[in-house]
Amino acid sequence: MALWRTLSIPIASPHGLILSFLLLLHSAVTTTVAIRVRTIIHDPSPVKLPVFREAPAFRNGDSCGSNKDDRIHIAMTLDENYLRGTMAAVLSMLQHSTCPENLSFHFLCAHSDVNLVSSIESTFPYLNFKIYRFDSNRVRGKISKSIRQALDQPLNYARIYLADILPADVKRVLYLDSDLVVVDDIGKLWDVDMEDKVLAAPEYCHANFTVYFNDAFWSDPVLSNTFQGRNPCYFNTGVMVVDVDKWRKGGYTKKVEQWMAFHKKKRIYHLGSLPPFLLVLAGNIKPVDHRWNQHGLGGDNFEGKCRNLHPGPISLLHWSGKGKPWLRLDSRKPCVVDHLWAPYDLYRSSRHFLEE
Repeated sequence: MALWRTLSIPIASPHGLILSFLLLLHSAVTTTVAIRVRTIIHDPSPVKLPVFREAPAFRNGDSCGSNKDDRIHIAMTLDENYLRGTMAAVLSMLQHSTCPENLSFHFLCAHSDVNLVSSIESTFPYLNFKIYRFDSNRVRGKISKSIRQALDQPLNYARIYLADILPADVKRVLYLDSDLVVVDDIGKLWDVDMEDKVLAAPEYCHANFTVYFNDAFWSDPVLSNTFQGRNPCYFNTGVMVVDVDKWRKGGYTKKVEQWMAFHKKKRIYHLGSLPPFLLVLAGNIKPVDHRWNQHGLGGDNFEGKCRNLHPGPISLLHWSGKGKPWLRLDSRKPCVVDHLWAPYDLYRSSRHFLEE
């Protein structure tokens, strides 16, 4: 399995930030070069990974095409702490897809660990996938402390750099978090009409949008006009359809980075990678049916208390929040909704009280 390593090469010429009226600084333009290598560097102290059962082989239906254009590209992060969730998410997509052999997975990881590759290959022998190393140094100086440590991990910000990391022939990608399962054909979400937008996701306009930014933001006469001319609504960045070409041509990575840099100088929000996405794109995305992100099943960011399902049809269940289904099941203190995740758990040593 080939690995893509991402190298950042600074260029000397300075480039002024677009938000010059907010932040007077200059930064070097960074060019990302993807180099394909045939070897994987071993982590000097690899983490012992859980062992998973081999998933069944899933085959395409008669209506599926076999051309390159028929590929459905899915990007996810790959982390030792969330590997169990990733395996369940992949299984759920394969199981419910009309064309499972057309799914192409792009995994972003912080470390080049041969054991991660072996784990995926042994669990899904027929899976189409590539692994890319995300250079954590790209964001270490840009991350501000948030309300939960898990939100501050560099890999949580990798979604900002998809257009730099993925191959040029990937024109559209689904970005999905690892704490979810899909219970519908993922091809339906892939086929959404973007209507010339750079991003599509479920919008939640009934949510109180003001809570995502602090008083320092809303009391500033300049900052509070950021959304002027837009009708901003909350959207969850754990389920997104991204037009990679438009993202790249529009310089959206730099736009998000600029707000992260501004936040380092003047704190204007409390969460991790979500608020800069909202600052750049809220009110200017293609709305998707809410069935594609039944989010918040992990509770809030502090206690992770149980939550019930929202009314309406469901295509994707998302345990965003502090509580994760595999941890709650193992602790013998699961929430009712966690039993909807359990059938996709491939962890070999799983022993849930539901099975006893």
